[in-house]
Amino acid sequence: MSGSDQIAENLRQYLRKLSPQVRSRLLAELERLHLLGEDIPHSEPLIAALRAEFRNTGQSEYRIGNPSRYFFEPLEPVLVDGAPERANAGQIARGSLAPIWSLVTERLLPSMAADYVAQAKKAITSENREEARQIAAAFQKKMLTYLDGMLGTAGGEADVRAGLSAYTSSHAAFDELKKMLRYMRMQQELADFTRTLAPRIAKLEGSVLSKIMDALVALKMKRADALPFALTIVAKRLETPWELILLAANPAGSRSAAVIAKSPNAAAVSMVLDQIEEKRQLLLFALKNNRVMQAKEIVSQIYKIESVVKERIDLKGSDWDGRLRNLMAAVQATLDAEINSIPTDHQHLMHVLESPSLRPHSVGGRISQLFEKGRAALTGAGRQR
Repeated sequence: MSGSDQIAENLRQYLRKLSPQVRSRLLAELERLHLLGEDIPHSEPLIAALRAEFRNTGQSEYRIGNPSRYFFEPLEPVLVDGAPERANAGQIARGSLAPIWSLVTERLLPSMAADYVAQAKKAITSENREEARQIAAAFQKKMLTYLDGMLGTAGGEADVRAGLSAYTSSHAAFDELKKMLRYMRMQQELADFTRTLAPRIAKLEGSVLSKIMDALVALKMKRADALPFALTIVAKRLETPWELILLAANPAGSRSAAVIAKSPNAAAVSMVLDQIEEKRQLLLFALKNNRVMQAKEIVSQIYKIESVVKERIDLKGSDWDGRLRNLMAAVQATLDAEINSIPTDHQHLMHVLESPSLRPHSVGGRISQLFEKGRAALTGAGRQR
């Protein structure tokens, strides 16, 4: 047996000793740390083994038709992939659902949860999806009532935090739970808002922009704290997600960051900046897997977002300015690290990447030329790793 085969067999033996629930939580935790860029030795084969097991046995707690799916279904419009630590005020990380589900069903409301699962499974088996949703909604109300009481006291809040820590090491999980509770309380208002949107928004301008702005104003009158979630829902429907910045910049009638920061939809600016970090993570993945053309496109999109933000807002002296600078420095560092690993024409490649004129208007030509020159070298270097 080869060394790699022996490692795989050792992993299988280790996983057999764990319950399905523990294996699921282990997978969720490893994926969270992986998304954060944590370097955990030998974690990739373990993640692969866990994913393969759930694919082969259908044991995943979050497969289609599972009662937990129906319980979390209302959150779908604001769920995002990625680590909970990176989810903004209008997002809920999909990776936070596993520890929250375990907390609710195993520690907080085990008897009620067992009843819910049994009733939901009957409805699901009968293919009565509407009944399954009604059963889930009833359990959601019980959970909300219970947690409202728990979180209303310092001792109760401490117990909930401690409970979550048994299922994840993420300090962001508690904030994700609170966001989930807020979202579930305003489901109806957000559903009404969502019905005003087109399934896909090709361009955020003219009457389309005006209609969305009116809907946001109406939502603010009902639930001002719902705006971050509403902005996430809009962003998911935009063909060009960074156009979300128009919802903050246009109504302000000014390019001043100070003026825009006081507008009701100011969170849209931070959300657009979040998109740069999300794309940097995609860039890291593309470079790691030698997907050169994909990396080139991601770089182009990052610089486009930077350009749009600077065009719409006078950032000078604002917190947004500092954050944008830090984000772009991180992008540059990511590119520099990869280019440093290319064993060919190294100085020329470094010069092109570090040029201050490397911005959207020149990305199509110069960044394309850069990656074409480095493509063979990147592929060769990847094979040697």
